Amino acid sequence: MNSAKYFHRNVIFSSKDKQVSLVDINQPDRVTPLDEWLGIVVALADGQHTIQQMIDFMSKQYREAPVNLEKTLHSVIERLEEGKLVQLSESAVSLPYYLTLPIEELDIEKAKKLIMEDGYNSSSGRLS
Repeated sequence: MNSAKYFHRNVIFSSKDKQVSLVDINQPDRVTPLDEWLGIVVALADGQHTIQQMIDFMSKQYREAPVNLEKTLHSVIERLEEGKLVQLSESAVSLPYYLTLPIEELDIEKAKKLIMEDGYNSSSGRLS
């Protein structure tokens, strides 16, 4: 995996009580919790950082970084990319408003309006 690529989320997410979940903006109480590693990567996938920057950031979260940290993060990104939850790009990506923050921090009505205007569909991979 090319760690120089940027990564960005293509899903609306929730971050509540240290749990990152996928969420449907039309049914915000209906959440799909993510495994801890998947949640960390989705939460960090702001389009403004490279995979290597994420690896560097994550390695600083430990007194002594796990030996397989880079391999684990690459595997997580591959899984998220296969599911179209995260996409990779050659350059930084500006996310639309409704993907920038956890749903708890969004103005829901504004987000819904922009989603309609954009024709956003998380399964379409439209943010490439």
